[in-house]
Amino acid sequence: MATVSSHILDSVSGDHATGIRCQLFQLNKESDRQLVFDVKADDEGRISETVEIEKANRDARFELVIHSEAYFSMHSINNDSMVETIVIRFAMTDSHKHYHLPVMLSPHSYSTWWSS
Repeated sequence: MATVSSHILDSVSGDHATGIRCQLFQLNKESDRQLVFDVKADDEGRISETVEIEKANRDARFELVIHSEAYFSMHSINNDSMVETIVIRFAMTDSHKHYHLPVMLSPHSYSTWWSS
């Protein structure tokens, strides 16, 4: 099975984004989204979930959704931001690979990169 993970860092506090909600969807068609997982980051701002990729779905795309606005509201941080969610679309073509997508976020911006 493939693994999808992330380490999410809060650049306002300089700490881990503990408890931030993360969802992974499989996109089969433009209007067909299937929920794969819905989790909250641990005390270190990390998620790590295994994902079964069927051979028939190797062309599917995935969407990692990180609920940044709800996270900052939960921590009473100025939330007049237009960034409600962070959406990262990617392909998982290798069913045994580890897909690590770290994120640094603030109420008004974010950065992400791919790491193996």
